[in-house]
Amino acid sequence: MRFFVTGEQNRQLLINTLILLFLGYVALLWLSNGLMYFHKMSLSGDSVLAYYLGDEAQFTQPKSYQSLLEVTHFHLFAMGMLVLTLTHLMLMTDLPTPAKVWLSVVIYFAAIADEAAGWLVRYAHPYFVYFKIAAFLLLETSLLALIVIVALSLLQARKRAR
Repeated sequence: MRFFVTGEQNRQLLINTLILLFLGYVALLWLSNGLMYFHKMSLSGDSVLAYYLGDEAQFTQPKSYQSLLEVTHFHLFAMGMLVLTLTHLMLMTDLPTPAKVWLSVVIYFAAIADEAAGWLVRYAHPYFVYFKIAAFLLLETSLLALIVIVALSLLQARKRAR
């Protein structure tokens, strides 16, 4: 990360390239996250409700406490590391500071909300299906925004270096 602060990104083509490759990897993660969501559910409240509470017509069981806990345990660590890395990279771009702060808060909120939403649907109230849908869409949108912002910043640095 030091190379952003010191301006070395203009001289360090290899580091620039490695971060762009990382962003490509994150873009694949972003895509697979969306595909997994839409494989299990849609943006309709009924499909989210059926996924978490089960559906007799489809012979599916409600999500168990253990199942939700296992997914949450893994996601809290993995999403935390991903969001930390992406926001750290974003902090080193030319984006205005208020936008950096706003986007950082939004993506952390979205990641936590997306994890909490399944629990809320399953154990609090079925109306949280709309919160789940909104949290998923906000997470995907903010992840994409960070990927694009950092990638464009690095590509502009490469152009300036030439």
